[in-house]
Amino acid sequence: MHIAIVGGGALGLLHAAKLASTEAEVTVWTRTEHQSALLADEGIRLLELDEAGGAREASPQPAKIAKVHSRSLSAAAAEAEAEAGCVGQQQAPDWIIVTVKQADLTRELLRAIGKLAAPAAAILFLQNGIGHLELAAQELPALPLFIGVTTEGALRQDERTVRHTGRGQLALGLASLNRQAAGKKDENQQIMLQNALQLAGFTVLLSKTMNNRVYEKLLINAIINPLTAIFDVTNGELPQHSARLRLMRALYEETNEILRVAGGAELGEGAWERVLAVCEATSANVSSMLSDVRAGRPTEVQWINGGVSSLARRGGMESPLNDAMSEMVRHLQDDRL
Repeated sequence: MHIAIVGGGALGLLHAAKLASTEAEVTVWTRTEHQSALLADEGIRLLELDEAGGAREASPQPAKIAKVHSRSLSAAAAEAEAEAGCVGQQQAPDWIIVTVKQADLTRELLRAIGKLAAPAAAILFLQNGIGHLELAAQELPALPLFIGVTTEGALRQDERTVRHTGRGQLALGLASLNRQAAGKKDENQQIMLQNALQLAGFTVLLSKTMNNRVYEKLLINAIINPLTAIFDVTNGELPQHSARLRLMRALYEETNEILRVAGGAELGEGAWERVLAVCEATSANVSSMLSDVRAGRPTEVQWINGGVSSLARRGGMESPLNDAMSEMVRHLQDDRL
């Protein structure tokens, strides 16, 4: 099986490195030629978790080096278009896993993916917020689209080094926007992807209730991401201060009600406990939003807390805390840009 990873960030490098340890053929499509050359020449440097769940960054054992194919997305798309269905000497991938952040998930990028995808390929999106699948369905109407929700923790340390900071679970399922196209991807092929990911060490399940799972991940991200960015703390440190914990709970109550009433989510009992469990399971993790603020990069706040606020407006509800999170994080990123 040939699996392509779109994006050389933390999640992209983590999935590529671990999949490369299996019999799967792995290609990483990056934004820059520099990173693609680095990955193709030197491989991905993976700092894996130890048996106790901690990263082996300080271990005397060497990091794992995962050899992968890599090209910049623009170069690969141009080459595939010229060679009608091949990516260099490789066949077009069976599965494409899109790990870029939503700010980078543009029409141009989706069109490039379309040039690289074989007619029988399927695409799995691993974004945090909401709203991107509508754009993907417009640009890729003939391809089956799948949603993935992951709670894996990862931190990119440089262009080829990734640290696995917390074990989680990946749920994936069919997007409801183009079920007719997705009918071409039978269940056995989904199971093949599941098996490949599980052989790589991920916990994976196939789900037919992805709407709820997307909203539960949105709930978790709408609490952890902006607050870790604002307070400049790791996921595990966030609930350790009583004032931060109260703010987490208030943001949870507002977001949970909006997702339930305006989004139709059925998150069930224990959602608050699951938020705290993610903080504990990824305690050493620096959230992607905090990483972006520290690096002076645009964040995903408009698709996370902004997405919650949009749902609230459509449902005739108010979202003062989510509005405030969006505004505060935008000010933080503006100060660094």
